[in-house]
Amino acid sequence: MKHISWGFIGCGEVTEKKSGPAFNEVKGSHIEAVMSRQAHNARSYAERHHVKKWFTDAQELIDDPEVNAIYVATPPASHATYAIMAMQAGKPVYIEKPLAANYDDCVRINRISEQTGVPCFVAYYRRYLPYFQRVKQIISDGTIGKLLNVQLSFVCPPRALDYQTQENLPWRLQSKISGGGYFYDLAPHQLDLLQDMFGVIVRAHGYKANRGGLYDVEDTISAVFEFESGLSGSASWCFVGHESAREDRIEVIGDKGMVSFAVYDYSPIELHLSQGKQTISVPNPPYVQLPIIKSVIEDLQGIGICSSTCISATPTNWVMDRILRKL
Repeated sequence: MKHISWGFIGCGEVTEKKSGPAFNEVKGSHIEAVMSRQAHNARSYAERHHVKKWFTDAQELIDDPEVNAIYVATPPASHATYAIMAMQAGKPVYIEKPLAANYDDCVRINRISEQTGVPCFVAYYRRYLPYFQRVKQIISDGTIGKLLNVQLSFVCPPRALDYQTQENLPWRLQSKISGGGYFYDLAPHQLDLLQDMFGVIVRAHGYKANRGGLYDVEDTISAVFEFESGLSGSASWCFVGHESAREDRIEVIGDKGMVSFAVYDYSPIELHLSQGKQTISVPNPPYVQLPIIKSVIEDLQGIGICSSTCISATPTNWVMDRILRKL
């Protein structure tokens, strides 16, 4: 497979800037077709991004002989369905995170990928961004010494859409579609990064609550976990906090210092050592998914290897389901 002709299932917000344009930026790749159940969405995306074809039926897009790889950019509840359809048609898949809306669906995807021999990749693109590569280098170089503990804290105020009536809430707050609340949408990137840096989490326990009362799903979560190396960590998420408490921070504590960084606002990395504090700014590319999409394409072309596969993405769903007590 030398040239990758992509078919998009879903053409919503994430495909506008974060991912979509990157598929045309990589040599040997282009967007051949897009699909949305709403005809006006598919037509509009195709016209604005100069895509040749558009569909309202996913199977028709998958069956198009000029499409040889599929990007699933829908809410998580349909990830497994579309991924399995594509793999059974012999077409590699790149899926938005998280891999699925629950751990069991991840297992289904992995089984079909193994049975068909068709690769499946997941959009944990932060692994590939220069900002997080720099954090990983600091840790792996031993700059902060022996690792002792990891602490994650994420607090944000409610969004305007959170005050809508139940039937008008965004899909991220509808557990049957998203897998949970904002936790299931935002925590995957954080937990995937931690496991990419420190290995698989083998034990996890959590407490969930709804403290704001704005919607039915959890809005406040606390958790503890342990990595395969024996390193332990703790985390807390609150999606209904006051603006004064806003925080996006992960601290990695070692016996020679500490490094802290943000996952979503990319504030400068802070390195605390005996000789003082150092701040490190690392810019990211304009299309944040470009590095991982390049890696996926090179893997499909046989000239590289992408580590963000359905197998490596599954532990994140396991951890989230353990924290939410779904397992």
